[in-house]
Amino acid sequence: MRTADFHFDLPPDLIAQKPAERRDGSRLLVVHRHNGLEHRLFPDFGGFLKKGDVLVLNNSRVIPARMYGRNAKSGGRFEVLLLHENSCNDWWAMIRPGKRAQKGAQIIFSAASPGSPPVIATVTELNTDGHRRLTFSGTTNISNELDILGEMPLPPYISQREPLRDQERYQTVFAVPPGSVAAPTAGLHFTPEILEKIRALGVQVCFVTLHVGPGTFSPVKVDNLSEHQMHSEEFEISADTARIVNEAKADGRRVIAVGTTSMRVLESVAARNDGKLNVFKGNTQIFIYPPYRFRIVDALLTNFHLPCSTLLMLVSAFAAPGEETAGREKVLAAYQEAIQQRYRFFSYGDAMLLL
Repeated sequence: MRTADFHFDLPPDLIAQKPAERRDGSRLLVVHRHNGLEHRLFPDFGGFLKKGDVLVLNNSRVIPARMYGRNAKSGGRFEVLLLHENSCNDWWAMIRPGKRAQKGAQIIFSAASPGSPPVIATVTELNTDGHRRLTFSGTTNISNELDILGEMPLPPYISQREPLRDQERYQTVFAVPPGSVAAPTAGLHFTPEILEKIRALGVQVCFVTLHVGPGTFSPVKVDNLSEHQMHSEEFEISADTARIVNEAKADGRRVIAVGTTSMRVLESVAARNDGKLNVFKGNTQIFIYPPYRFRIVDALLTNFHLPCSTLLMLVSAFAAPGEETAGREKVLAAYQEAIQQRYRFFSYGDAMLLL
């Protein structure tokens, strides 16, 4: 497969710049993999579930990882995106402009509270990806100050930022462990009431954790997909979730993944464990593209993804498991229908259900 095979033309005005007025106010394009499409609304999602199904969601919490500071020498502005915490006040980060953030450079941020000294980050190391290692001073733990000093790290295609609203809406209602720098967006549509109704149907709801990294927005830079190096992301699966999913598969019941992140956790563990799940905590670099044999997931709820992205490739693989071109053709045809019907795309956009 080639990267260019996954290109499509998207009118810029279909890129959602803000969330729907209600969390559950999005549209839902239902793709029946063997017999066509349906245009529905997200509250209809529960109607496609049945007793005994297992719904798996990613409960990672987005941290306010984007910070703005100034160069201690020149006063020039820096934009910092925290990526990974090594230990207290020790982080890897992306910095713009990177050329001015050489080893030894210091970035001054606002004070965390009135009367406190400013927070300072010192660049201590650079890696081959162009990321900077930062050591923070002026605070006992920068993680505890991010609600004050940071903001939600919305993706670059969202230009209309509303910090207070984004703080709430760029976060799922079931988010718990902090660590993501991008939201698991398929989960943004759920409300507590919808989850309660789903449980009342006899559907088991369980969670995995995958901390979404900036690589989710990284373009595929190679022409041949077999040469692409997938980014690494931390994940964890609990004993309860492993048991619930394993029992469902043994009984022939369906497992529905909410989002490509949940999908990647389930399929990563199953690929290492002969098709079953076990308790696991680690990192995954799984790259799912056609053709692929899925071991766990029977249905997928997801958003609409960027052209030529690894997420679009994953969805294409799932649309026709084990086939090289059929899934891509099916998904791109569904995307063209969504464009014609003016669905909203990407993080704050509408949803797609593949059955």
